[in-house]
Amino acid sequence: MSEPLPHPLLGGRFASPVEPGSGWPDDVATPATPVARDPADVERQAADAVAADALAAGAHPPGALAAGAHPADAASLADLTAQISVCRACPRLVEWRETVAHDKRRSFAGEPYWGRPVPGWGSDRPRVLIVGLAPAAHGGNRTGRMFTGDRSGLWLYGAMNRVGLAATDGSEHAGDGQRLTATRIVAAVRCAPPDNRPTTAERDSCAPWLRAELALVLPTVRAVVALGSYGFDAFLRGMRALGGRVPSPRPRFTHGVEAAIETADGRSVTLLASFHPSQQNTFTGRLTEDMLDAVLARARSLADA
Repeated sequence: MSEPLPHPLLGGRFASPVEPGSGWPDDVATPATPVARDPADVERQAADAVAADALAAGAHPPGALAAGAHPADAASLADLTAQISVCRACPRLVEWRETVAHDKRRSFAGEPYWGRPVPGWGSDRPRVLIVGLAPAAHGGNRTGRMFTGDRSGLWLYGAMNRVGLAATDGSEHAGDGQRLTATRIVAAVRCAPPDNRPTTAERDSCAPWLRAELALVLPTVRAVVALGSYGFDAFLRGMRALGGRVPSPRPRFTHGVEAAIETADGRSVTLLASFHPSQQNTFTGRLTEDMLDAVLARARSLADA
């Protein structure tokens, strides 16, 4: 853990990685938040979060992360968010995210790095859910918020703002005033991976966190936007694990494709696909602003229907 440095927007000094409960914007974890140290811990804690949500709604605890028919209990979602943000189940990812947080990129050498898993953020009763791959090493891993502090975020939040899903057209740091409208952003893998490539084992170890978050928020979701094939596939796997029905033949990822996915309680959710707003895609013109705007505008229209 490195010498505390001032938060670039709000002041206050923080170590890198940031300690739970030290006052970082939007950090809901505390020193007492349970820490998952292996995949079995992740599975258990994720299941407990969904069971607690069912009890809060007056229902019986679900057996295996089954999606309920009630909107998420805010306390259950906050508890899940806190536990995700302190997870240490994947040794390679823990070492990488903390090494990056300690060594830093030269341009960010004077500020603290979050250096922990990056949880979902946004509305706790979203009508639109956006699913990405994983936080960027010097983006979400630095700022503590998905798609924040990097060029991908400038593209995503710019498009979200243009279609009415985000309050501003950029996001520099947690605590910068950005707010999402009836939208939540999550990732298939919550730690920044080396070369943006988690292993299959790391993907599977992290999957219960995504399934639990899906179980908590799906009752209000009408449209899901998958950014890239990784998020697309992760969402389909999560829905199958929750008892949802995926069309046959299985939908194939391509930009602009739509698929109707039936939830375990019989509702239909529309899955929309977009190329990821990575520099590789935006610099080459594979993804344009108009293309991204069109997918997000479609999600907004479904959410408002």
